[in-house]
Amino acid sequence: MTKQILIGDVKIGGGAPISVQSMTNTDTRDVKSTQAQIKELADAGCEIVRLAVLNPDAAAAVKELVKSSPVPLVADIHFDYRLAIKCINNGIHALRLNPGNIGKRENVEKVVTLARAQKVPIRIGVNAGSLENGKLKVENGELVERMVASALKHIQILEDLDFDLIKVSLKSSDVKTTIEAYRAASRQIAYPLHLGVTEAGTLRTGLIKSAVGIGTLLAEGIGDTIRVSLTENPVEEVRAGFEILKSLDLRQKGVNFISCPTCGRTQIDLISLAKQVEERFCDLDAPITIATMGCAVNGPGEARHADFGIAGGIGEGYIFRKGEIIAKVPESQLLDELSKTINTEMSAGFTPPMRDA
Repeated sequence: MTKQILIGDVKIGGGAPISVQSMTNTDTRDVKSTQAQIKELADAGCEIVRLAVLNPDAAAAVKELVKSSPVPLVADIHFDYRLAIKCINNGIHALRLNPGNIGKRENVEKVVTLARAQKVPIRIGVNAGSLENGKLKVENGELVERMVASALKHIQILEDLDFDLIKVSLKSSDVKTTIEAYRAASRQIAYPLHLGVTEAGTLRTGLIKSAVGIGTLLAEGIGDTIRVSLTENPVEEVRAGFEILKSLDLRQKGVNFISCPTCGRTQIDLISLAKQVEERFCDLDAPITIATMGCAVNGPGEARHADFGIAGGIGEGYIFRKGEIIAKVPESQLLDELSKTINTEMSAGFTPPMRDA
C-alpha cells in the first residue's frame, strides 16, 4: 500500500478510492472561462483539476481560481521555478513539476522549502519525451529503466530536503512503455502513483490506449489516481476515467451502461437508441445499470441483472426492470418511457443492490 497524501481534501494513496483528474484547456489568465470549465469538470465528477501555468499572469490568476474552485487545483509548472513559488503563495493545493526541465537543483530546493512549509504536495512528473539527457532513441527496456531512475533521483532530492508529500507519474505515449514503467516503479516507490498514457490521441484512439494502459495497471493493483488524456473536451476525460474504474469495480459512481452489439435479429435503430440512452442518463449520479438491447434474445434474459432496460422488437419494444417486462411501447416512445420509469423509481427511493465484483 502506498503512502497517503492530501490534495486539498482529496485523499490519494493508502487505500483511498482512486480519484479521477483532468486538466483545463482554457487560458489560465482568463479567470472567468477557467472558472466555468473547472465547474463543468467538477459537475461531471472530476475530483482534482490541473491548470497550465505558463507565465506570471497565469500564476497571479491562481489566487482567484483557488478561492472559487469546488475542487482542489494543481499547478502544472515547466521551466520557471518562480511560477511554482508564486502559485504556492497564491494558495494552490498541489504542484506538478517535470524534473527534466525545472532547472538547477538550487531552484528546486527553493520550491520544495516553501512547499514543505505550506504542506503543498508535489507530483514528480516523469515523461518519456523529456528526460534529462534527451537521448530517447533506445530500446523500451532501457527507456523504462531511465524513466524509473529519473523518478528515483528526484524523489531523493525531495527526501533529502525532508519532503515526503510526493506523488509520482511515469508517462509515455507508448502504452507498453507506460505499463512497464509503472510496474517497475511500483516495486521500488512507496509514494502514490498517478496513472496516465500521455498524448494518447483523439476520443476514439485515446480511449482505447488509455483503457488498455490504465486498466491493465489498475487490474494489477497499481495506481492511486488517474487522468485519461484526450484531444477532446476535458469532460470526456472525466467520463472515461470513471468508466475505466467502473469496469474494474473500483468505483460505482454514475450509471453503468450496457448494450448489445446488434445483429440480424435487431429490428429497431439500436445504435441511435443506445447513444440516446447514454446521453440522457450520463449525468445521473446513481450506481445503477441501464441496458439497451436489440431483441428478446438479448433483452430481459441476458440483461436480467440490469436495474432498468429496453428490449427491442419490430417497431416497438419492452421496458424491463430486473429481467421482468413492465411495459410494451412503440419504438418512438421507448426512450421517454424508460426515462419516466427510472425517474419514478428513483423518486420513490429505489436502491440498487451492490454490483457483482
